[in-house]
Amino acid sequence: MADNYIFVSESVTEGHPDKLCDQVSDALVDEYLRHDHAARADVECAIANGVVFIGAHYHSDAEVDVAAAARRVIAAAGYEEGEFNAADCTILTSLNKVSYQPRLPELPEAPDDEWLDQYVAQHQATVFGYACRQTPELMPVPIQLAHRLARRLDEVRRSADLPYLQPDAKTQVAVEFADRQPVRIDTVAVVASADAEQVASREAMTGDLIDAVIRPAFSNGGIGLDDDTRFLINYDGLIRAGGPAMHSGLTGRKNAVDCYGEFARHSGSALSGKDAMRIDRIGAYAARYAAKNVVAAGLADECEVQLSYSIGLARPVSVQVVTFGTGQVSPGKIRKRLLRYFDFRPAGILHNFGLRSFQPLAVYGQVGRTDLDLPWERTDKAEVLQ
Repeated sequence: MADNYIFVSESVTEGHPDKLCDQVSDALVDEYLRHDHAARADVECAIANGVVFIGAHYHSDAEVDVAAAARRVIAAAGYEEGEFNAADCTILTSLNKVSYQPRLPELPEAPDDEWLDQYVAQHQATVFGYACRQTPELMPVPIQLAHRLARRLDEVRRSADLPYLQPDAKTQVAVEFADRQPVRIDTVAVVASADAEQVASREAMTGDLIDAVIRPAFSNGGIGLDDDTRFLINYDGLIRAGGPAMHSGLTGRKNAVDCYGEFARHSGSALSGKDAMRIDRIGAYAARYAAKNVVAAGLADECEVQLSYSIGLARPVSVQVVTFGTGQVSPGKIRKRLLRYFDFRPAGILHNFGLRSFQPLAVYGQVGRTDLDLPWERTDKAEVLQ
């Protein structure tokens, strides 16, 4: 990548069909865990106009009302009336109880290597974690700003300040970089669905969103808007219908939104819909935790940690570190320190993170969050890495 460039990341609101599927999937994983703390569950969701399909493989005796839980999520996202709504949509399910996968382990207070080694990866996966100094959260600026804008859109819609806003929207922020550092916001784009009877024109909506959404979203520090920033609001015209009535959704289709906005690599596997022993989910969190602590320790200004797992082994078969030329010590030395102070085995990650609830992660990103106390966002290993 050149030293001077523009990079673009996008986010989506709670009512976007893909994110709706992520929320339904994670809500159902949480439901199984709420009734049975050792439950295993993998849940997929697909949504189209009027139809919600849920497929689940689970290992638990818990009785979960899958349809009721899905309808609660759909209503909470804003679909309480209209062509697609929580009460009237058809919910189809394929629920398969399985016993071939072990249940979540009871965690001892101080697990030894023998205990940790017995819980192996049950899926092959290569996952990535990334951190950089562009923001206080040690995240790339474009995705953080896109999330901030999406969250503000949802807040304004819920407050009824702009009553015509519908639940489905996408945000996009283009950031100009000089010498690989963010210097200004080049373009802000919003594609939002609106009630046709309550907004007169795209021009009226543009003025409303700039005043009520965009400027407030970018007023609390960091790089901001300037006189040359472009605003592209529903540039192809008003969207009179949105959500599943307009386009379909699928669990795991917004991996870049969940991670680093494509500024850095991410796994090809979905994060949502998987319990706390799925290494393709929790491994991504562990990699982020490692990369963030490397940067917080001052070992590099940018860091990517790659973990690769094979079925039947507890420890990753490959641990790689890249610092993009910003390291204060060599990537090889950083790797050795990570292997000494971090446990990347599935049971070790579960023990360190205590993962038992996932639905709050399903929108606005699964890394780089400040509104949730996420264990992989802590920098408590920075000192020992120095």
